[in-house]
Amino acid sequence: MIEALKSDDVVNKCGGRFKLCALIQRRLVDIMNGARPLVERDGRTDLELVIQEIMEDKISYDLPSGGTLDRVEDEPLL
Repeated sequence: MIEALKSDDVVNKCGGRFKLCALIQRRLVDIMNGARPLVERDGRTDLELVIQEIMEDKISYDLPSGGTLDRVEDEPLL
């Protein structure tokens, strides 16, 4: 298991477990689509890379420019 996930430090860096999960998921997709890692691979898996990027403050979770996640009127509900 990844040691950084055993403590709440990585959760606190992101502002909560949901934001952490969303950030990890989005970054993993980027890396799988060919984005370059922001830390050295050193034999680590993609998930380990993403966690290391978060721990080194290379990536973070930001809200959209409006500052809220309210639904747009023209956007259909799922």
